Amino acid sequence: MATEIEGEPKGNGVRVVIAVSRFNETLTLRLLEGALMAMQEHHVEDNNLTVAWVPGAFELPVLASTLAGTGNYDAIICLGVVVKGETAHFEHISAQAASGIAAVSRESGIPVTFGVLTTYTIQQAMDRSGGAMGNRGYDVAVAALTMVDVLKKAKG
Repeated sequence: MATEIEGEPKGNGVRVVIAVSRFNETLTLRLLEGALMAMQEHHVEDNNLTVAWVPGAFELPVLASTLAGTGNYDAIICLGVVVKGETAHFEHISAQAASGIAAVSRESGIPVTFGVLTTYTIQQAMDRSGGAMGNRGYDVAVAALTMVDVLKKAKG
């Protein structure tokens, strides 16, 4: 039988920072609320939790990289909302945010989760930030804690 390694979302002693975009703040606050709920439910202590703000989703990777470099955090959660408009701006911002956040995670070895909604309409974003489709802020927070645990197990 193969050995299995699987993580669980355990928050005790885990140091987490949540990086949040102010652009579309009405929606990102909903994502933050979901992420904070996940932190509370999984027993992340308040003194191990930081919230950091950036102007927009494009700025999330540089903040995540800086935070990862401090060695102060076990996981970084990135939250933002990009809604398609009438120009190609949506594609550029979404792609750069996604690739930048993924690069930080790979390069640092720290779980950096992608909680940036990239939707075609405001309604789709509302549905995914505490509406009919759940709260992706909550989901990526649970994913971050799960990744911290599985990486600990993988390292032995």
